[in-house]
Amino acid sequence: MTQRNTNKASTPDRESVCGQDTAHLAPLADTVMLHQLVIEPLQHLCALAREQGIELAVASGYRSFERQLLIWNGKASGQRPVFDSQGRPIDMNTLSDRDKVFAILRWSALPGASRHHWGTDMDVWDRAAVGDDYRLELVPGEYAPGGPFARLGAWLDSPEFAASGFYRPYFQPNRRDDGVAPEPWHLSYRPVAQQFEQCLSPALLAGVIAGSELSLKDTVLEHLDEIFARFVRCSG
Repeated sequence: MTQRNTNKASTPDRESVCGQDTAHLAPLADTVMLHQLVIEPLQHLCALAREQGIELAVASGYRSFERQLLIWNGKASGQRPVFDSQGRPIDMNTLSDRDKVFAILRWSALPGASRHHWGTDMDVWDRAAVGDDYRLELVPGEYAPGGPFARLGAWLDSPEFAASGFYRPYFQPNRRDDGVAPEPWHLSYRPVAQQFEQCLSPALLAGVIAGSELSLKDTVLEHLDEIFARFVRCSG
């Protein structure tokens, strides 16, 4: 991974778009990094949430290509579980290679195409709603009525949130339902994220994947145009 000592945000290039460069990042907490231009807007968003009694916390921010590759390969090899749309475990041994790829993509981004690579996107929860011993799952039921983060989920539908510059790319009304599963916890800072999104293309992604140790690589490359349409350029 490329690392450069700089305090300046740069125009997205192949490495930063695909999670192979950290020059555009800054620390939010000990274990969380975000794009330098997202830190201040997020702090403002946290202040707005606090006025509603919500302690907005980030469970996951930047994720490198290498980290996403470990997740992907773990699922492709059976070392990590793969779930269907209802959250039920899938027996991957019963699937074709194509079906394995699309099953993984329902809940996990393709390495090189994860929005978490950009540092503009994060998974959030409400620290004030649960005890210190709560085990965060990041499942839709936690954010639905009756769930521990229902108040957060409702606030993320509010005009106040909509005016913040943040949005939920995987929880939009007109999203196709055969792509990434709905993720009410996933926030993106649109003013910066759209710069990265505009730079990502099937050709760029194919070059990154071709040189990687991605499991099911040949199948992914064969179906990359469909993958891009359904699971990458699907956030609106």
